[in-house]
Amino acid sequence: MDKRQSIASTGVDAVRALTPERDLRRQWAAAEKACFDAGAAYLAAVEQFDGLTTTQAQAAFQNAARALVDAAAEVDRFYGAHRDELEQARSALAATPRLAQEAKALAEKSQLAVASADPAFVDYPSVRSAFRTVDDAVTSLDSAMASRDPLAARSAAAQVREAAAALDEALAAAPRRVTEATSALASVRTRVEAVRTRFARLAPAFSTLLREFNAASSADLSHNERASARHIEQADEDLSAARASSGSGNPEEALEYIAQARAHLADAEKLVDAVTDRVERLREVKADPTKTEHAVRFKLRDAQQLALNRGLVAEWGSVLDAQLARIDRANAALTGAHPDYWSYLQDLKSISGFITGVIDRMRGSAR
Repeated sequence: MDKRQSIASTGVDAVRALTPERDLRRQWAAAEKACFDAGAAYLAAVEQFDGLTTTQAQAAFQNAARALVDAAAEVDRFYGAHRDELEQARSALAATPRLAQEAKALAEKSQLAVASADPAFVDYPSVRSAFRTVDDAVTSLDSAMASRDPLAARSAAAQVREAAAALDEALAAAPRRVTEATSALASVRTRVEAVRTRFARLAPAFSTLLREFNAASSADLSHNERASARHIEQADEDLSAARASSGSGNPEEALEYIAQARAHLADAEKLVDAVTDRVERLREVKADPTKTEHAVRFKLRDAQQLALNRGLVAEWGSVLDAQLARIDRANAALTGAHPDYWSYLQDLKSISGFITGVIDRMRGSAR
């Protein structure tokens, strides 16, 4: 019984240590108490009747023996019900020190590889950062092992393995950085020129907006030219810094500057496109102001039909009717020699979005 109790108890402790949410102590309590009670009964019988063969002594030993057998059976029933979980937890717990040592061996191997690598690579930011991450992960693993926290130790061991793999990857990638930086520099130089070419279209496009459309239709774009020009200047500055870093043997720093330059160029392009796209969109609306409006009216009719089909007219009918009035007001605002087509489009977009929300809610209420 003692042997069975010990095996089961260590399994319960292992489950609790590795998966606290699956604590089995409550289920184990009855079997454990039976073991303690049976052991106590046996020890009491030995203390009182050892060496005696009286009827009372025989009865005491027979009762103790039955209690031991029953307790062992109770342990067996518990263990049988949770065998896989208990055995897996005990095995995993026993393997934790080995996992920790294997993880630390991988960390040491990765760091030794850095020590024997080309000295130029050791100073790359990616390699330095990955090396420090390995150090920190090993420190956390040592701390978890010292505190006898197997769950934390296994998690820390996994982090050490990941950190070591990341260091190996950074070191393996280091020789390619020079080529990557050289290629990226050429690519960004080409893109800068392309963005400048697109930027040249911005001023004429904005002039077209002012000449052909209501001034309110382009008021939100009035700063795009200056902002776009500044992004291109900043991309140039980053490109110069990237050249300097590449020339001084720091390709990773060069790649960081190149990434910044690309981000500025992307922002510059968005600002240019916002103006040129606005011209195209407003011309489309000017040529046929009712096209977008008809699409919104069609969506509204669909929503009204849905409300009717699902018996939701009382709840949503007046709300949808109000959207028809909003569409009519947006259309009525298109007056004068230069109607504000942009506000008209924004109003229709808002109405369309509102109708979509109502449709979603009606469909959801019917589930």
